[in-house]
Amino acid sequence: MKLKDRVVIVTGGANGIGRALCRRFAAEGAGAVVVADLDASHADEVANEVNQIIPGGGLAIRTDVSSEAGIAELIEQTIARFGRVDLFCSNAGIGGSPGGPELPDELWHRMWEVNLMAHVYAARHVVPHMLARGEGYLLQTASAAGLLTQIGSATYSVTKHAAVALAEWLAITYGDRGIKVSCLCPQGVRTKMLLGEDGKRDTFLNPGAIEPEDVAEAVVKGLDEEQFLILPHPEVAEYLRRKANNPDRWLRGMRRLLDNVKAV
Repeated sequence: MKLKDRVVIVTGGANGIGRALCRRFAAEGAGAVVVADLDASHADEVANEVNQIIPGGGLAIRTDVSSEAGIAELIEQTIARFGRVDLFCSNAGIGGSPGGPELPDELWHRMWEVNLMAHVYAARHVVPHMLARGEGYLLQTASAAGLLTQIGSATYSVTKHAAVALAEWLAITYGDRGIKVSCLCPQGVRTKMLLGEDGKRDTFLNPGAIEPEDVAEAVVKGLDEEQFLILPHPEVAEYLRRKANNPDRWLRGMRRLLDNVKAV
């Protein structure tokens, strides 16, 4: 997909990867960029930046992606304002708490709502519009954790795996009906999710972490080539091959990594 003149929605667009995507899409000549986020003030700031590049093309809409009604309203407002949705970037996500099955149901449900069901709601409400037009594109932000795993957080790993599985299903089901699907799976990215609010959190992912703008660059390239998996960290592809080639050896290696992380 070429981004010029396209109408794009980006959830989680006020900060981090989402903000970098909005800025980059505007720079690529998108026709409109809708910045959807619970953080209304920062969403307004990003939309104003977009408007400086695309006069009248930036729009901020406060959206709770865990609400189906909220996502449906987001799509309807965008179509009412700009006539269509060419690219829906289901990007919003939250980090998981350390722990596994013992974590309370409230945490599991919240992660499920934001990291998976938000993608389901987006597809449920935007795909019919795209099918009617015979074209459209879904970009779903998952994580390298959805291809591999997340050390320490079962909720994050499980919900991101589910997001990847949904993207695969959508690509298979609608790929011959004009709808393209890409699944974005970055590893460490220098955002608040990785570094914390003060930017000082230290994790084993920090040394290889990249900037949100690097992710946006990979996304633009991946959309242009209509790749299913967009991997801003090239090494993730090699890790995935190792996992597929010898799962038992891969699991042993991950246990060693877990021990090293615990020892720090």
